[in-house]
Amino acid sequence: MFKDLDPILHSQLRLAVISLLMSVKESGFTVLREKTNATAGNLSVQIQKLKEVGYIDIIKNFKDNYPQTVCRITPKGIGAFQEYVKNLQDYVGKKNSAENNLRFRDIWENGVRLLPETRSALDQRH
Repeated sequence: MFKDLDPILHSQLRLAVISLLMSVKESGFTVLREKTNATAGNLSVQIQKLKEVGYIDIIKNFKDNYPQTVCRITPKGIGAFQEYVKNLQDYVGKKNSAENNLRFRDIWENGVRLLPETRSALDQRH
């Protein structure tokens, strides 16, 4: 039986934010906005949702008289992301799990994008 995917992480932008924070642990708002190509308003709403469920902490301070927002992943966020990836792997199947792990790592490290073989398969269908 398949486990439900975490609806908080199943949003593309929230998943991208958590994925980035998994690799750097904390990041400034501007960097997250640039890496995700999100608008400031949309990113602000999505990081607030991640904060509300305890997946990230938001630290607001000043640097050289300018406001600065830093997002930091929490242990709960790390656990939720790991569980999300595990559940996705269950959807894909455990066969060739080493190959699947490489594919998932490629997705997370490069943001949510299509793998070449997926893109090729979609191109052939159209």
